[in-house]
Amino acid sequence: MPDVASFAAALDGDTIPALAAASAAATPGRVAVTVDGEAVTHAELDDGAARVAGWLARRVRPGDRVLLAAAASVGFIRCYLGALRAGAVVVLANPGYTAAELGHLVADSGAVLAFADPAPARVLSGLGALPTAGVGDVPEGGNRASGVAAGPRDTAVLAYTSGTTGRPKGVPLTHGQLTASIRSAMAAWRWSADDVLAHALPLYHQHGLSGLHAALIAGGTVHIRSRFSPAELVGTIGDTGATVLFGVPTIYQALMSADVVLAPLRGLRLAVCGSAPLNPALAQRLAEALGRIPLIRYGTTETGLDVSHPVDDRVGDTVGVPLPGVLARIGAENGEAGPGTDGEIQLQGPQVFSGYWRDPAATQAAFTPDGWFRTGDIGAVDPATGHLRIRGRTKEMIITGGLNVYPREVEIVLEEHPSVAEAAVAGVPDERWGEQVTAWVVMRDGHRLDEAALISYARERLAGYKCPKRVFQRAALPRNHVGKIVRNALS
Repeated sequence: MPDVASFAAALDGDTIPALAAASAAATPGRVAVTVDGEAVTHAELDDGAARVAGWLARRVRPGDRVLLAAAASVGFIRCYLGALRAGAVVVLANPGYTAAELGHLVADSGAVLAFADPAPARVLSGLGALPTAGVGDVPEGGNRASGVAAGPRDTAVLAYTSGTTGRPKGVPLTHGQLTASIRSAMAAWRWSADDVLAHALPLYHQHGLSGLHAALIAGGTVHIRSRFSPAELVGTIGDTGATVLFGVPTIYQALMSADVVLAPLRGLRLAVCGSAPLNPALAQRLAEALGRIPLIRYGTTETGLDVSHPVDDRVGDTVGVPLPGVLARIGAENGEAGPGTDGEIQLQGPQVFSGYWRDPAATQAAFTPDGWFRTGDIGAVDPATGHLRIRGRTKEMIITGGLNVYPREVEIVLEEHPSVAEAAVAGVPDERWGEQVTAWVVMRDGHRLDEAALISYARERLAGYKCPKRVFQRAALPRNHVGKIVRNALS
């Protein structure tokens, strides 16, 4: 096998639309995508993207930003690929954003045109910010653009961070970075043209979008549900013979809790889980339903896919090992942390972005002096297996009485209690200790909160300073669109 540098260099030499066009030439009649049952072949999708690119060529220049605010649909995909083919930069937007949120993306990105579903189109119209077209309104009979007006080093997507720790920041990702990210995972996961992917993830987030990229690059098929329903997703897996499922912990939790026959899940080759931590209790339940534990992977908006369980070596409480071409280390104040020692997860590789959009101060803070991206996640490498364990985030860390507490460690213990379905932990200001460890829990059906019992349970398993001083009950935990806990909305 080639060395890391050679492998990495081979990953990022193409563009998304060029790879999709190659698949269309190789397997024109194969279904590329279905969204809620609406199917389009690789050839049809390539032709539609070329016509969108031709329409855009009269309205935007290469490098111009085009906002895309829509739910998953064939129209979304056609507009996405068409914009990339025209050399535009796609600004991904949640179609449920408010006027203030969409206004920030438009102003910050400098978008000159938008594709949108009806609801966000009305919001954008109210802002009076830029011309907007519906994702299904681009004329099908227009001129086709010849070729791809972008190269591997040109920016393809301007994604925005989730904003759970502050105002969203723009993350420019080149075609080369996007292709390197998914092709690295495809190599590790032994992806082939015969794989059939199913998911119900939003395409405006990289998790769902990377699944589309995989199908287009491999010349395979992806079946997408625009809205998640346990019955519909399991039905899609069974009806299509899907071999791969992409999901987040909240989706897997809902599948395990639904009154649905889960037998089709046994036919999956891979059930991939990412975007948020998977608690061990849920992982065990999934292992019983799937016949094996899910394949857990780790990545960030700024770096794409970085670390994953090997297909044949899954350790339930880890996120695996670096993907091909990716370099990872555990950083400490004076360099690299020792074996098994906690520190910040830092990354290098062809999938890592170069810096935040028009924000040199944030860019400087995001990289170490020797060029490694600082994820803000705390982890350690198991010396025995080489697998990475994630402890939590530096910005979420609680400092109580001068001691560090990682919320995820406490959450896992609480979620092991038979009465607790989910837990979230955060620090609450405290005059004596600086911050007080506090928990919020969602109870399992048929159970009532017993605060004293949960605190006692934690004290049997954790040092006293790590244990919650108060526990509150919630009907549901506040989460963003990919299932990450929004801690500043807990209290």
